[in-house]
Amino acid sequence: MTIIATLRRDWLSNPRADLLAGIVVALALIPEAIGFSVIAGVDPRVGLYASVAIATVIAFTGGRPGMISAATAAVAVVVVPLVRDHGVEYLFAATILMGLIQMLAGLARLDLLMQFVSRSVITGFVNALAILIFMAQLPQLIGRGWETYAMVAAGLAIIYLLPRLTKAVPSPLVAILVLAAIGIGLNVPVTTVGDMGALPQGLPSLHLPQVPLTLDTLRIILPYSLTMAAVGLLESLLTAQIVDDMTDTDSDKRRECAGQGTANIAAALVAGMGGCAMIGQSVINVTSGGRTRLSTLTAGVFLLFLLAVLGPFVGRIPMPALVAVMVMVSIGTFSWNSIPNLRRHPPTSSVVMLVTVAVVVLTRDLAQGVLAGVLLSGIFFANKVRRMFAVERTEDGTVATYIVTGQIFFASVDRFTRAFRMPEPAAHVLIDVTAAHFWDISAVGALDKAVARLRRDGAEVTVIGYNRASADLVDRFALYDKTGVEMGVTPH
Repeated sequence: MTIIATLRRDWLSNPRADLLAGIVVALALIPEAIGFSVIAGVDPRVGLYASVAIATVIAFTGGRPGMISAATAAVAVVVVPLVRDHGVEYLFAATILMGLIQMLAGLARLDLLMQFVSRSVITGFVNALAILIFMAQLPQLIGRGWETYAMVAAGLAIIYLLPRLTKAVPSPLVAILVLAAIGIGLNVPVTTVGDMGALPQGLPSLHLPQVPLTLDTLRIILPYSLTMAAVGLLESLLTAQIVDDMTDTDSDKRRECAGQGTANIAAALVAGMGGCAMIGQSVINVTSGGRTRLSTLTAGVFLLFLLAVLGPFVGRIPMPALVAVMVMVSIGTFSWNSIPNLRRHPPTSSVVMLVTVAVVVLTRDLAQGVLAGVLLSGIFFANKVRRMFAVERTEDGTVATYIVTGQIFFASVDRFTRAFRMPEPAAHVLIDVTAAHFWDISAVGALDKAVARLRRDGAEVTVIGYNRASADLVDRFALYDKTGVEMGVTPH
């Protein structure tokens, strides 16, 4: 594909919808970024400038067009102790190191680890995020006046009913503009964006972290940087997979890893905190029609325009308008099919999904939830494969034949060795592994143990039927005679 064709596909194939979607995302980013700054214990401008930098840079460096990245809660909660104990300058230094680690992760192809994340874990991740997005809106809903509830209801009505009349303009953008006009024009007594925190004035400038360049500094920031990098990549790669599914397109996960690193370094250099992909804003972007890098770039640039030029107006936007949009996001993000699928899908898949949701919601930590789901998936998978194994014994005179079928690995070695405990000794034993495969040194050790026991019972043992991979493994790691002369081993 030529450079011009690539540029047209990634930037200019959907300009009108991308521009409008980016504007919606920029408006929705403001309260989120302020809230994440509060979580991290830093000034609101740290989160807002980070969102500007990350969204703008990732538009060029990311591997998933149409995905939104900015300052996030997942990264903010990690750095709370760092900011509390050492100050915000160490946060900037840790963010730069975070970016370098993520770039190295891209070079090391750590994105391939996503192959071990099952569909059940991804569904649990999505559902947990939908629940957390909704729960994050509750402080703006609990204990408020009727005006707040009326505006949220009106916003949801516009969001869901307007597309039946026209899809020329994203309905979330219309909802925000209409409710902002009503709130400002009638001076409705509701919480505004400005109440969340003071908006910065002016443009961000280059800022180098004011920390000593010593090993002590590295010792302080390295644990935080590693955690931030891991959490950021995990959420970004999972969000990229979700956007892939929503748009029925593929993305370059390796490029996304390196791109996230570049964007985070840029954020730190304008006195911003770290961030990663945001599933809520990405869903807003996609559902509003955003598909290409132009929508992501628009979100970053328009957010900067809002802060630098329209700050006083933005501060008066009623929060119920943005709450309505985020409630729409939580509803649209949740996989509603997963509820009836609890009965249709295998019980193990449903358990993995529910455990992922529960751990994420209870800990507010996406990494812990996904890790729990992946580990549980691995345990269930190993147990399933372990059962796909059998040993059949037949006798013909003084010859006992064992026909082994299935996968021999660490989880099935116990059953393998127990199968060779003969009810009575035989003079000759033939072990046929033609329909079996030895996966690891645990399997080879089990074969050693079985052959040694049979020889102690006085049997002459012959093993036949190795496939090439199993023969190579046995030849390298078996302890018994591998020449096939004394033991009668015949690899083929």
